Amino acid sequence: MPLQNTVILENNVPVRLHFVADRYEKRVITSRDTGQPAIKEVLVLEVDEWNGQKVQAIFSTMAQKLDGLLGPYLPGKKYLDYDFIITQSGDQYTRNWNVQRLPRT
Repeated sequence: MPLQNTVILENNVPVRLHFVADRYEKRVITSRDTGQPAIKEVLVLEVDEWNGQKVQAIFSTMAQKLDGLLGPYLPGKKYLDYDFIITQSGDQYTRNWNVQRLPRT
């Protein structure tokens, strides 16, 4: 069972997540390129199951690519009907995600 309350993806390690709530937040980060503070919009998803275990955790991303893969399930909270298997690969600007959607049983 995961001991942390924040989902952190590792390259080539799939995680199965079920989301129960979503929101967008603005966060101040330090830009990798400039070293200066920057405000970024972040997709935040609350997780109640992580690899089959009951949890109270948060999954968040600033990546537009990943937001684009999950975004269609946000309106009407369509994600409630699915588990998502997310596999990350690559680093920094070459990072990609494979997202599989599985109906809840």
